[in-house]
Amino acid sequence: MAGPQIIAVAPGSPAEQAGLRPGDEIALIGGEAPRDVIRWQLLADGPQVPLVVRRDGAQLALSVVKQDGEPLGADVDSAVFDGVQTCDNHCEFCFIHQLPRGMRRSLYLKDDDYRLSFLYGNFTTLTRFTELDYERVVTERLSPLYVSIHATDPEVRAAILQNRRGAVSLRWLRLLLDAGVEVHGQVVVCPGVNDGDVLADTLVGVLDRFPELRTLCVVPLGVSRYNRQPRMRPHTRAEAEAVVDLVEQWQSVFLGVLGRRLAFAADEYYLMCGRGFPEAEHYEGFDMHEDGIGMARAFETEFFEATDRPTAPRSGFFAWVDGAPADGYRAPRQGSPATVVSAGESGSSGGLGAVVAPGAGGGSGAAGGSGGVLAAGAVSTAGVGPSAGEWRLRCVRDRVATLPQRCLPARWERRWSGRCSARWDDPMCGCCPCRTGSSAATSV
Repeated sequence: MAGPQIIAVAPGSPAEQAGLRPGDEIALIGGEAPRDVIRWQLLADGPQVPLVVRRDGAQLALSVVKQDGEPLGADVDSAVFDGVQTCDNHCEFCFIHQLPRGMRRSLYLKDDDYRLSFLYGNFTTLTRFTELDYERVVTERLSPLYVSIHATDPEVRAAILQNRRGAVSLRWLRLLLDAGVEVHGQVVVCPGVNDGDVLADTLVGVLDRFPELRTLCVVPLGVSRYNRQPRMRPHTRAEAEAVVDLVEQWQSVFLGVLGRRLAFAADEYYLMCGRGFPEAEHYEGFDMHEDGIGMARAFETEFFEATDRPTAPRSGFFAWVDGAPADGYRAPRQGSPATVVSAGESGSSGGLGAVVAPGAGGGSGAAGGSGGVLAAGAVSTAGVGPSAGEWRLRCVRDRVATLPQRCLPARWERRWSGRCSARWDDPMCGCCPCRTGSSAATSV
């Protein structure tokens, strides 16, 4: 197994003082060959970090001396050093199979790796999960994780995944929940396959077998022009309405039994139905807004400053993966480069400090949400920014009719870039074209 390669060393950092250089390959850290950046972080946390480095064909022994919890100050080239656990399911709705040819190779990689679930919020089916994986998750408290359920009936689930292990792999979900691991579930609904009575049975199964799930996201399949599976098709309006009605009926059941709604229909279903989005309180904290659950309402809440806490990926050691490059596991959604973060508040001297560099690899796991939480401490993250797209501006256009539409993009961009801290409707704010007489803003 090739070790992680150092691609950058921070000036004046403990790593530089110890003699670590860009291009070095780490053979051992703390006497162990790390499998991934999760283990790397843990092994680099102590006050003295012994390293065995491969450089120019020779092996060197280095020792990094630092404060306990101080960042090492070295950037590695990947999040997973021993190879991504690939997916051996053959789901008809898989979006990897619906991509055109000729794109970058990383986009065609199907992962089913619990580590990427923890690091990036990718969903895993658990069909390749093992006893050793379970032991590590529980021992190192790798939480939250994101699990693709699709159906709780074993035969139906195996048929959907086209993998016989799909019939039994949800036993791992039960064990993870028993161990106190936070898990978010997802059901990708395919019309005529796992909607209707099958979806109702799945919701019954969740209440019966997995009531400890943090959330259950019910989302529609995506169908591209390159789809070659005849059974896969978009929802009709009537089918979308049936899904929303069923989920809302079961929300009442979950609320009465568990004290929380648990299951949520994706925003896309409400758009297909032509219905208004539920109120912000309905989403119980927007845990899965990155999976399209309450994203539009979260946008509206932030736009009108109904909250002083932007909806963002959960804080934690790995929230920085939002800065992953376009050729990595996740494309950047906020336009900011990856940065070194620590276990304490952002910018503090504590923490482990590592970063995944450009070219980290591929990834096909459906993005579910957030970076994992490995230990106490928070890292501040930006709110949902302009990359959210114009469709969300249209969701609230009728609420901002008093503001000239040509002003919206300029105010939105300046507010979230940090160049203006004034309220969007502040008459004294000089950023807005209607205050300055500028016509530079682009109409929405």
